[in-house]
Amino acid sequence: MQEAFGIVLFAVVGIATIVAVLSFAASRDAYRQIGRGGLTMDGDEAPHQRQLGRRAHLAEGQAEIRQMLEARNARRARKGQEPVDVEAELARLTSPAHRAGVDPALRDEVHQMVVARNARRARRGQEPLDVEVEIERQLRELG
Repeated sequence: MQEAFGIVLFAVVGIATIVAVLSFAASRDAYRQIGRGGLTMDGDEAPHQRQLGRRAHLAEGQAEIRQMLEARNARRARKGQEPVDVEAELARLTSPAHRAGVDPALRDEVHQMVVARNARRARRGQEPLDVEVEIERQLRELG
């Protein structure tokens, strides 16, 4: 009886080990899916969806700026001051020229990154990027 117990114990442990290894191999992606759901932003969206999200974000930002300008006009009117043209001020604030007031340290850092990228491209035998155009593109992507 004691001999059978040892055999059964080793058989159960062996079978459990095999099942565990097979389960782990079959469910590798399960651990990557933990915490993901319909409401999470996991970055696996298509480029056109990112573009739509960016447009919605810009439209929302413009709506918020418009609300702040209208609130400022309401305060100015209560004080007896002349109101500012909301649409003209919104166009000025959201124009590329106004947004170009990027922090010089950030612009310098992006410049260094583009120069380093061009050096890597040159080592691979690829055509170097136009530094100024690439800096502007990177700054647009950042915000």
